[in-house]
Amino acid sequence: MFGIGFIKAQPTTYLIQYRGGRALREGVGLSFFYFRPTSSLVAVPVASQDQHFMFELITLDYQAVTVQGQVSFRVAEPRKAALLLDFSLRQDASAYASEDPQKLKARVMAQVEVLAQQAIRGLPLKQALLGAEAVARQISAGLGGHREIASLGLEILDVSVLAIKPTPETARALEAEAREAILKASDEAIYARRNAAVEQERAIRENELDTEVAVEQKKRLIRETQMDAEASLRQRKAELRQADMEADITLEARRKSWVEKNAANSRMLAEAEAYRVASVMAALEKTDPRVVQSLAAVGMQPGQLIAQAFGGIAERAERIGQLNVSPELLRALMPAGGMEAGRGNPA
Repeated sequence: MFGIGFIKAQPTTYLIQYRGGRALREGVGLSFFYFRPTSSLVAVPVASQDQHFMFELITLDYQAVTVQGQVSFRVAEPRKAALLLDFSLRQDASAYASEDPQKLKARVMAQVEVLAQQAIRGLPLKQALLGAEAVARQISAGLGGHREIASLGLEILDVSVLAIKPTPETARALEAEAREAILKASDEAIYARRNAAVEQERAIRENELDTEVAVEQKKRLIRETQMDAEASLRQRKAELRQADMEADITLEARRKSWVEKNAANSRMLAEAEAYRVASVMAALEKTDPRVVQSLAAVGMQPGQLIAQAFGGIAERAERIGQLNVSPELLRALMPAGGMEAGRGNPA
């Protein structure tokens, strides 16, 4: 009414009122009345904006990949953005008077695509597929230092690369390669497991052989010890036998010495007796035999004397014509024991 309008901006909108080429008021979340015929309103959104992207790019080894991600940014300096792009509102303040506010996102996405291409172009396919984080860091660094982004007064909040995917044919080839690598790794694992089992079996067998060798060595040591003990025992027995022989020899030597000494003593006694007898006989050679007989008869028994008398008679038997011996004489001469025997055996 009468060309007077009222506007109320949101807290995320930077509002500028121009009149006569000068900014009368500006700020975030302003609300005021203005005169439409002479006023121009500029509304720059300063809230963060998220823009998804998907680019078909080429890697270093000329393989096509799809890069999917998101970039978040905001207008940090609304004045700069308002100078380069038209953020003016219609007179009724119902909408933007041009399409420049939509070009802001397009310009940001164009720079993101250029930087993403630069990042992917320097990587081979396999590294590119695994380098999403590195690509995101490179894009973020490139946007932060880009001249156009700075001139628009934009602040890059975050850049994230969600996925880098190859074409279906390349993916199948990579899957086949990976599958073959996995199968190869599986075969190598099976081989390694079998080899480890063989090694363990060999180690067990070697341990068994070592145990058998150790047992045989122990047995041989025991046999050698037994043989040494037996040899020591035999040597001890031989030493004992030798000692016994030496003792026997010593005893025999002592016996021989004793026998020799005894024989020498006996010989000396015999020689002394023979000397004595020879001396007696030498003394008796010159003596009358009858004297000797008389001396020998001294102390004899009556029977011995009668026997000696009969011996004398027998020596002179050629001179005796006849000799009669009565039984009484014989009975008197015979010993009492002999007579008793005669009585018991009259025959």
